[in-house]
Formats: sequence, C-alpha cells, structure tokens
Amino acid sequence: MTDLSFLSAPGMAAGFVAETRPRAHGAGVDLYEYDRVTAPLETLLQWPEACREAALRHRSAAERAAGRGRTRTAGERHRLAARWFHLAGLIPDPDRVRAAELAREADRSMEQSLALLEPRARRLSGDGFAGWLRTPADAGTQVGAHAHAEAGGKRFPVAVVIPGMDSAKEEFHAVADALLARGVAVLAIDGPGQGVMGAGTVLDATGHRNAVARALDVLAEADPAADGWGLDLGRIAVVGLSLGGYLAAAVAAHDPRVRAAVLVSGPYRLDRDGFVPFVTATLGLRCGSPEAARDFADRLDLAVLAPQLRGPLLLVEGGDDRIPGMTNAEALAADLPHAEVLHVPYGNHLLGNALADWLPDTADWLAEALRTV
Repeated sequence: MTDLSFLSAPGMAAGFVAETRPRAHGAGVDLYEYDRVTAPLETLLQWPEACREAALRHRSAAERAAGRGRTRTAGERHRLAARWFHLAGLIPDPDRVRAAELAREADRSMEQSLALLEPRARRLSGDGFAGWLRTPADAGTQVGAHAHAEAGGKRFPVAVVIPGMDSAKEEFHAVADALLARGVAVLAIDGPGQGVMGAGTVLDATGHRNAVARALDVLAEADPAADGWGLDLGRIAVVGLSLGGYLAAAVAAHDPRVRAAVLVSGPYRLDRDGFVPFVTATLGLRCGSPEAARDFADRLDLAVLAPQLRGPLLLVEGGDDRIPGMTNAEALAADLPHAEVLHVPYGNHLLGNALADWLPDTADWLAEALRTV
C-alpha cells in the first residue's frame, strides 16, 4: 500500500508550496494569488480544497462575465479555473474520488474556455487518451477546402504535448501558446494514468506509447478539408515535460510519424533511492501500486532508446533541477551526440523560474525543425 502519511506531517506543506510555486507560475497562475491561496495551509491534506476553492471563484467570475456579454474575460477566467483545478490534483490525494472529480472539472473548465476563446479547437479522444487539438489563429481564416486551396495549401505542423507523472493537459498553456504563435498546431493530451484518464487507467510506458500512437491515428481522421484545419501530418513532433520527456522519447523512438522531439526536464534514468516521499507516493498511485511503480522506474532508461532517436532532438534542462535522474547533458552526450542541449544553470524542474530563458528559443527551435524535416 502507498504510504501517504507525509501528507499530514508538520512542515511538509511549506516545503511543497515553495517547490510548486515556480511550477504554478509556469502554468500561468498569478503568484500573488498563489501566495494568498497557499499561505493558510498547515498540512498538504488541505491543498486540494484550497486550490478547488480558487478554481470555483474563477468559474463564478467567468459566469458573471459571460452574463454581461464579456466573452474574452469569461474565457480567460475559465482557463484560470482549469489551471487551479489541475493544481488541486497535484498531490497524491488519498481521496481518489475527489482526485478524479478535480481532473474532470479541469477538463470541463478548459472546454468552456476554448469554446469562448478558440472555437476552432476540437476535442479528440480514444482508447487510453483524451486531448485538445488547437490550431494557430490564422487557421480560422481558411474556412473550407476552397479557401484552403486559395491560401496556397498552407498546412500547419503538429506538436503533441505530453505531460508527466502528476501532470495533465491543462498545465502547459505557455508551451502551447508559444507554439501556436509560431504556426504550429498543438495536441495536448492525457494518456494512461494522467488527468481525466487517471481514474480508469494506470501509467505504463508501453501503454502510454500506444495511446499516443492511437491519438495520431485519430488526428489523421480529424483533419477534414471541409473544416479547413490544414494540418500537415508529415511534420509531427512531440514535446514531453518532466516524466513526459521519457514518454515522448519512447514515442519518437517507435513511431516513424514523429519527426522531431523536445524533452524538457526529462529523466535519463530514475533513482528510486533518491525519491522524496511525494514522488514515491505519486508514482505508486499513478502506476497502480508501489510494485508497478518500482518496475516502471527500474525500466526507465533513455540510453536504451537513444539508438532509435535519429531525428532533430532538443534537451532542455535546468541546472537547479533537484529531482534525481532528470536530464543531464554530460550523461547524455555519449548516447545522443546529435542532440542539442539548452541548459539554464539556475533553472529548476520544468524551469518555471526561467521561462524567458528557454521557452521562446525552444518554440523557435521546434518550429524551425519542423520546417526542415
């Protein structure tokens, strides 16, 4: 059984709040609001409800704005609600019913936001995955096959954004927005054990890889010319964040449709002995049991995938990433000599404390890589 006693331990809340603060910033949460929400917490058991209440405040504000015809404000508030619902589910919550409900609410708020702000967005789902397909703003000007032809047949490359161990498709808005601004369509997904898929599936590397392959199959079927989506499915990339970095590498290594990959704070190998209780507990719940988590961690080795990672590859790492086993440029140099490395010395895990020092360059790199493959 997974040990969750640390959730009620004195002092754990303050450390978790401090460690998660840059991540919340990276997810688009205002840090002043984050501080107000988290300051009263005495134990981590209070975390889900505090974040949920913040989400509900934004949802109520969104409904008031919508009632006044303020569509953009309503959409932005719904997106903030989605972020807070997602943050509420970050801890390994012993109340699994509540955890599943929070994931559904994050998904619902994101749906409401996109309906108002990006009506071009489409929900895709299938065996083992659920996600949102978003296209660049100028895709909306290409309505219908005739307009698409008049536009010179312009088609948008696609990046599949793959979250990590305790993450979901509602977290990485900044990554998606940066790619969309550079003409890259984005499919952000929940795979097995993640987000809205977490209640009925478990995190497994092979199962996740197969789920992403099915997502790409569905993506190919979801590009009707009559709707003017204009996707170029000959130019597909994956962007994996944290544990999603390894999952993305596995997809790139096995699926020839993937032409380029970006791994952000991804693991090279995992050091189970160095895990803090939060990581041990979360991985155990996501994988279905402590035994399955140990097997998952023991099998994870990027060096095994390296010979199959032949396309353009960017490794983004923070020098202050304190999670054992995360990407290390020196360790990877021998296994992936063609990979490019973007190292931010003071960047933490996911580099939420240094967005300007990696995200624009990373989005540029991916857009350029997809233009050349």
